[in-house]
Amino acid sequence: MKPVIVVHGGAGRIFKDREEGARSGVTRAAMKGYSILKQGGNALDAVEEAVTSMEDDPHFNAGCGSVLNEKGEVEMDAIIMDGKSLASGAVSAVKCIANPIKLARLVMEKTEHMLLTDHGANLFAKAMGVPEIPGEKLITERSRERWSKNLEDPGTVGAVAIDNEGNVACATSTGGLTNKLVGRVGDSACIGSGGYADNHVGAISTTGHGESMMKVVLARLILYHMEQGMSPMEAADTALNYMKTRVGGLGGVIVVSNSGDWAARFSTKQMSWATVKDDQLHLFSPSDCTVSHLASC
Repeated sequence: MKPVIVVHGGAGRIFKDREEGARSGVTRAAMKGYSILKQGGNALDAVEEAVTSMEDDPHFNAGCGSVLNEKGEVEMDAIIMDGKSLASGAVSAVKCIANPIKLARLVMEKTEHMLLTDHGANLFAKAMGVPEIPGEKLITERSRERWSKNLEDPGTVGAVAIDNEGNVACATSTGGLTNKLVGRVGDSACIGSGGYADNHVGAISTTGHGESMMKVVLARLILYHMEQGMSPMEAADTALNYMKTRVGGLGGVIVVSNSGDWAARFSTKQMSWATVKDDQLHLFSPSDCTVSHLASC
């Protein structure tokens, strides 16, 4: 099996002053994940590395750069899933953690649980030796400015991959919604909504209006359509259209099938994304969001 990775940096309007940062950010994340796959690494490591890269990039609403809740604080959600075993780990409403996706993987591998939240998740992080950082270090000037004006930013980062062994994985991480209620948890920590991975079908990571995605269980819905014979693109479009018509929700998804086919689809105005397959990098064009053949890896 030839390895493939697809990443997204959030669905929604991409402002002109953020275009170049979004392009370079998703490119860097995709290349880091693909480097692991190219060297024979597994899909889980690849998606974790890709999402970590975007959590560390202030251009994205995850990790450093997360939007602020109603109290002006950062609360983050993340999920990771292994398509081979269906094992999954997630955290929600966590604070003072640089990389929630790494903590989600520890939940998957070091506990018998699938989701830890808020204070309990932070206690677990401390027990695992994950360093706590001051919450202010996660807050950018842009996030604080847009919080004060109650302006939304494109949300959520994610990655899906298939490795040389045919194993798939997904990872999703977010700071959520600007001015959300304290303790609000969106789709990104919820298995089947913010992401899903199953070697029998493929892997999905979602972005957009979390409450809408939870209502239709968007990630698993896409895999259901693929099980019925649809291509990743057809399945993604069908599910996104259903979410729009049924509950009025907009969003975006990235998909990789167990045969290595991929798709990056959205019902919002824009979505930042990048993919590497057959050593070729493809990524979004901010002007029209069509595939852009930027470079050979």
